[in-house]
Amino acid sequence: MKVIIPAAGTGTRLFPHTHTKPKPMVYIAGKPIIGHILDRMIELEPEEVILVVGYHKEQLISYVDEQYQGIFNIRYVEQENRLGLGHSIYITREYVRGSDVMIALGDMIFKSGYLDFYNKHSGNEKCAGSIGVREVEEPRKYGIVELEQDSPCIKKLEEKPERPASNLGIAGVYFVKDTQMLFDVLDMMIDDDVRSRGEYQLTDALQEMIQQGSSLKIFEVSSWYDCGHARSLLETNQVLLNEKEKISSGYESVDSVIIHPVAIGGNVKIVNSVIGPYASIAEDTVVESSIISDSVIGSRTHISKVNLQSSIVGDDANVVGKHNSLNIGDSSSIEF
Repeated sequence: MKVIIPAAGTGTRLFPHTHTKPKPMVYIAGKPIIGHILDRMIELEPEEVILVVGYHKEQLISYVDEQYQGIFNIRYVEQENRLGLGHSIYITREYVRGSDVMIALGDMIFKSGYLDFYNKHSGNEKCAGSIGVREVEEPRKYGIVELEQDSPCIKKLEEKPERPASNLGIAGVYFVKDTQMLFDVLDMMIDDDVRSRGEYQLTDALQEMIQQGSSLKIFEVSSWYDCGHARSLLETNQVLLNEKEKISSGYESVDSVIIHPVAIGGNVKIVNSVIGPYASIAEDTVVESSIISDSVIGSRTHISKVNLQSSIVGDDANVVGKHNSLNIGDSSSIEF
């Protein structure tokens, strides 16, 4: 089985952090998002991992080659025009058509490994593919699955419907056995310019497969972590740090307190500060006279004299506060 990871987008929901890097390279809990995704694929032992790259592709390629080239057989396919998820899958057709494939989005991290998903998919006999789903609170924001009555078979798929037929959201992991049919449908969609909201949607292609007689089924995904925007990124940082109490090495701490769980990169210097819980600090950063918790700090950054909570600071940043001097009389109330 081959794996496709679409990772070419600009990550607009994570601006300004994605102005200078692709979304999968945003740092979280000790490594970039793509690192957490690939770590969870090691047990799966795929025949090939195909990364669809585009925006700031050099950073992504450099990191993956350095960290995972000896673990996976990796191929990069460039999506020059970002025309949607369906299009990103379509451009891999010459390397995938005829093989079983797993599609895993480049901004979703799952608590379970992908081998667990593959085993659930394998239990769905006599089908052209399986889609991971989870109940969601706001179904209009997701691709939605409607099932046949009393059956795991999918009746209908719809991308971000105005009137959702269910609250089963597509969780961002797909298995397709009949890739010949999938690429035939994508060929048709692109030839006929069939788009939704200006893009070629994978959801629409899978729905067309159903209309042409293919059987697609579901499997449940217990926990997913969407790294697509700032709030969810910090929530995911907490979850990943809880998986391992200590993700730190090679840092220097002087007159400081470290409250685990934290992730501290190499060559980080921490002076007269309190770090944690739930702080991730990338390599070559200096923190002085500060308190940092529930935050993600990038590489080569200087933090001084600030109290950071629920914050994201990028690479090569300089955040410097100043200490206040107060002379407060009786029965006073001061808020900053």
